[in-house]
Amino acid sequence: MDITQQILKPQTLSGEVIALLTERLGDEYTAHYFYRNASNWCEEKGYLKAAAFFEKEAKDELKHAQKVQKYLVDWNTVPTIPAVNMQPAFNSLVDIVNKAYQLEYNLFLQYNANSAEIFPGDIATFDFLQELRQIQNAAIAEYATLLNGAELVDINNKLDVLYYENQYFG
Repeated sequence: MDITQQILKPQTLSGEVIALLTERLGDEYTAHYFYRNASNWCEEKGYLKAAAFFEKEAKDELKHAQKVQKYLVDWNTVPTIPAVNMQPAFNSLVDIVNKAYQLEYNLFLQYNANSAEIFPGDIATFDFLQELRQIQNAAIAEYATLLNGAELVDINNKLDVLYYENQYFG
């Protein structure tokens, strides 16, 4: 049969790459819901600047999830959005910052490991993940600054914590 009479089947990503990106998609949605919950907690406690900060973080994480989905769709894969089972409990503003740093750092480690794993066989996806690695690197630096700032105040003193919020979330 003449090839001009056939419709080619577009290429897709390997099953391994799809699985890795699906896991990261779940992580991005987990981060989105974590920050959404953090924003709600802060607003209820009267930390309005921190609430706005975490609301922006939630929106950013949703954008990251959308990037991953778009990449999968562009490679002819319908993404499966993993279920997110999250009921975070927060004890303080600093507790949120501690948990956020760990969340961002773990995602950084995952993106780095995934990038190293797929580098030999899928340079295009490696290149795609570069932006997400850079985003995670910036997030780690941002939360390290928040952690360093928390060390300057007595986190058990409400006025110190309000000062901290005003200085670092404003």
